Amino acid sequence: MARRDASELAHRLGREAEAVCRHYLSNGRRQGRYWTVGDVRNTPGRSMFVRLSGPDSGPGAAGHWTDAATAEYGDLLDVIRESCGLIVFKDVADEARSFLSLPRPEPDPIPRSRPGKAPAGSPEAARRLFAMARPIGRTIVEAHLRKRAITALHETGSLRFHPRCYYRPEGHGPTKTWPAMIAAVTDLGGVQTGAHRTWLLPNGSGKAPVDTPRRAMGHLLGHGVRFGVANDVLAAGEGIETVLSARSGLPHMPMMAALSAAHLAAILFPASLRRLYVVRDSDPAGDGARDSLVARARGVGIEAVVLSPLLGDFNEDLRQFGMDALRAALRVQIVPEDVSRFFAM
Repeated sequence: MARRDASELAHRLGREAEAVCRHYLSNGRRQGRYWTVGDVRNTPGRSMFVRLSGPDSGPGAAGHWTDAATAEYGDLLDVIRESCGLIVFKDVADEARSFLSLPRPEPDPIPRSRPGKAPAGSPEAARRLFAMARPIGRTIVEAHLRKRAITALHETGSLRFHPRCYYRPEGHGPTKTWPAMIAAVTDLGGVQTGAHRTWLLPNGSGKAPVDTPRRAMGHLLGHGVRFGVANDVLAAGEGIETVLSARSGLPHMPMMAALSAAHLAAILFPASLRRLYVVRDSDPAGDGARDSLVARARGVGIEAVVLSPLLGDFNEDLRQFGMDALRAALRVQIVPEDVSRFFAM
C-alpha cells in the first residue's frame, strides 16, 4: 500500500473517530472531546486518550491518541492493529476498509519496490521488529513471565511477542526461528532507540536452548525498557524479569530495565526526577553499577535509595519466598512517604 493510501485511511477513520472507538475500544467511554480507555489493546482504564474531533492531519488531528501510562501514541490504524491483534499491515488496512465499507483496492499493474532493508542492528531495524510483534496477552511471553511468578503485567506495552524471531548463532551455523519476547528500548522522550530479544521455548516454560538467548540491538546507552511513566520517582534495575519482579511488590512505581549492569550505571535521568531507587543484583557487576549510579544521582542532587534482594535478584526472591515476603522486604527499604503512594495493590 502506498503511504498516501494509508494516510487517507487514517483520515477517513479520524472523521468517524467516535464510532471507531466504540467498536474497537469498547471498554472505554467518551469524556468531553476524548475517548478514554486503559490502552490501545482495549484494556479497561483511563490512561489512554483519543481525540474525537480536530483537523484531518497534523497536531491535534482527530483519531490521534496518547497513552499517558506508557508514552505510546499513534492513530486509529494503530488502534485497529493492536485491538485486533493483527501483525501484517495489509490485514489492518482490510479491517479498516471493512469498517468504513470501502472496497479493497485493485492490485497495481506495475510491481512496487519494497522499502529498503534497515541495517542490521540499527534503531530502524529494532523499530521494525517491534512493529511486527504483537501484545503479550495470552501468548508464550505471558506464560513465561507467569512461570517466573511475575503476575503484575500492567503497563507492559513495551513488551511484545514474536512467534518466529530469527536467531543467528555466532560464527557458523544455520539461522533458526524461535518464539521471542521483544522489548522496546526508549529514550526519555519515548522514542524507540533499540530492542531486546529473549528467545523462548514454544511452551513458554523457559528460554530457548541457544548459546545467547538474550540479545539487544539499536542504541541502548542511557535508555531502557520502561514500565509506567516516571516523574519525580523512578526505580531502575538491570534485567526485565528482575524489574518486573520488584514492580510486582511496588505495583504503582514507574520502573525501567537498563538490560545490563554497565547500561544501568549510565542511564539518563528525567529532568523532573527527585528520587531514584536502584534495584540491584547481588553480584560484583551489580555492586559496581549500584555504586556508579548512586554517585551520579547524588552528584546532580537526586536522592538515591538502594533496593537489595535477599538472594541473587528480586526474581529469585519472588520465586523462593513468595509475594508476601517480597512486599514485606521492599516495604522497609523504600522511603516512608512512598509507601502509601506506591505500595498499595
